[in-house]
Amino acid sequence: MKRQIIKLAATTVLCAIVGSAAIAEKAALPEMPTGFGKRPITIIVPYGAGGGSDQLSRAMVKSLETVSDLHFQIVNKPGGGGTAAIPDFMIAPADGHTIMQHIDTAAAAYAKGDIRENPATDWNPLCITQITFSQIYIRPDDTRYTDWPSFIKYAKENPGKLSMGLLGKVGSLELVTMRQLSETLGLDLRQVTFDKPAETYGSLIGSQVDVLFEQPGDVRTFIDSKQMKPILTILNERPKAFANVPTHREAGADFDPLLRFRGFFVKKDTAPDRVKYLDALCAAGFNEAGYQKFNEAKYMNLIDSYRDSEGAKKLIEKSIESYKAIYKKIGLVK
Repeated sequence: MKRQIIKLAATTVLCAIVGSAAIAEKAALPEMPTGFGKRPITIIVPYGAGGGSDQLSRAMVKSLETVSDLHFQIVNKPGGGGTAAIPDFMIAPADGHTIMQHIDTAAAAYAKGDIRENPATDWNPLCITQITFSQIYIRPDDTRYTDWPSFIKYAKENPGKLSMGLLGKVGSLELVTMRQLSETLGLDLRQVTFDKPAETYGSLIGSQVDVLFEQPGDVRTFIDSKQMKPILTILNERPKAFANVPTHREAGADFDPLLRFRGFFVKKDTAPDRVKYLDALCAAGFNEAGYQKFNEAKYMNLIDSYRDSEGAKKLIEKSIESYKAIYKKIGLVK
């Protein structure tokens, strides 16, 4: 009986500590704006289920619901390389109950003139919760080449014969980066573009293409299961997790790489108190243990992966400038 009493007391104390921590975590947020959060908040995802944006949004929703009393629902709206979701976002009320998750392609689309809205100023960035780099992958059982030196040797000996799978459209990070690589390294690869992540990943595994361009977090399950092998990292320095994989600069390609980032936006005219609350909520959700574990599992902890509202605006504006400069150089814009 005495042991049971002690055990019960210990459990009560533990629950009190955990409960106090949870209350403290929620209390760190600004006061809930009047009239906000009385209905679920919709997050529009501009890509299909299962892709990187969808995985990010679902992980973030779980964390946001952990650190707040709010409820969220996700709506996938794929198509147009991420632009099909924008009209739904733009016609939604500017009340903070509709959030759009978007990636760096929004900056690219604006720089190219595919959309009229500048995501840094015509939308209101809440936060960026993932920033990552790109890699080139092969099948580990491919006998024609086993690493970057043997791949580029084979590619130059067989110009135009190798194909690369990419997710994107004209002007996307993937296609722009591959153009930079091809021009600087003298590569001649046939590019095969896909609109759905699953099709893109399956194209390499199913031998429909010879190599794949992607971000490591989106294909980690395939890396871990030995179905994909990275042979080139498009980043200025080797991250520790890929210390044996050369960078594009080490391969002789002297250009600043474009980074993939994913963040969340509300309408420009959303009330300041709601923006302030959602900005703080983003930070709390990002720092929540479950989300940190998710980011680590997706290799999103290898470089600084968080930007608050102001930091997000600066990163987006810098990306727009980079895309505009590249597009002018390759003749996509005047």
